[in-house]
Amino acid sequence: MTDTATKTRRFTEADLNTWKQDGAVLLDSFFTSDEIAPVYQDFVDLYGTTSRVAASEGPTETDGSHLGRFNEKQFTNIDNLPFDCSPALNLLGLHPALIKLARAALETDEVHLYQSHSWAKYTGDTDYAQPFHCDYKNHTLTVPSDDLRERTINFMIYVSDVTLESGAISYVPQSQSNPITGPDRPMFVDHDSDTQTALQAIEQRGPGPAGSIFAYGIDVYHRGMNLTAPSAHRFTLTASFKAAGNDMIGWSAWPFTFLKPWYKIFNNASPQQLACLGVPAPGSAFWTSRTLKRAQERWPDWDMSAYHAAL
Repeated sequence: MTDTATKTRRFTEADLNTWKQDGAVLLDSFFTSDEIAPVYQDFVDLYGTTSRVAASEGPTETDGSHLGRFNEKQFTNIDNLPFDCSPALNLLGLHPALIKLARAALETDEVHLYQSHSWAKYTGDTDYAQPFHCDYKNHTLTVPSDDLRERTINFMIYVSDVTLESGAISYVPQSQSNPITGPDRPMFVDHDSDTQTALQAIEQRGPGPAGSIFAYGIDVYHRGMNLTAPSAHRFTLTASFKAAGNDMIGWSAWPFTFLKPWYKIFNNASPQQLACLGVPAPGSAFWTSRTLKRAQERWPDWDMSAYHAAL
């Protein structure tokens, strides 16, 4: 397939079936190099390609074989949407192909982006090896629904090449973890060394070239891994989707960060992309001559022609 910005086929029915059965699937080169190149440059502008940790802080553990633990330094160099850079990074998590995949996976016509953050990791900054865990503890106050349409699909987008030596994620498909943990998959197994050892014995890794995506659910066991290659870096962007109206799932209250550069998204996003952030689509009863005027005053460079046309 030629490397253009108009790939026609990015995922298959088999990919969807794998995700539904195992809760996770790796899609190589979902985005083209043309689509990823400006996003990579955004990461370079925001974070740089070399560690900013002072050498005086001393060496850190880089052996990925241990069971792992959580520490605050693992979550350094994380920022939430929107980003103070070009539209490329700001809109990658809202790419129409990603929205299409989320709709197909959740079997719904309307999806919302409820989480998106950038993450830069560097060899030696800290011990990135984590214990196996499920993410639903901080995505919902309940538990994942038995109804597929009320679940989530979470994308880890590889902005740089992600190899085993640059911290490729480790995970266990649900079909293989269930015999160990049971289908209820408890979220707190961090200190259960027997379970951790059993999961580690069958773990799979998720390397891929830049532009690949790792799609997984919030009740799939996974863990971060160390970067072991000298002077390596790993750039990723997360994008998490739920069905519109699913109030059980949440992370970011987008209006809470109104001081961030949201104009970078409003000035460049399509109505479909904005709808994924909760902005009513053209034709919605929300839009009246008054709300159109007030919204235009708030975002003066927003092209609202589609909204006016649908009034």
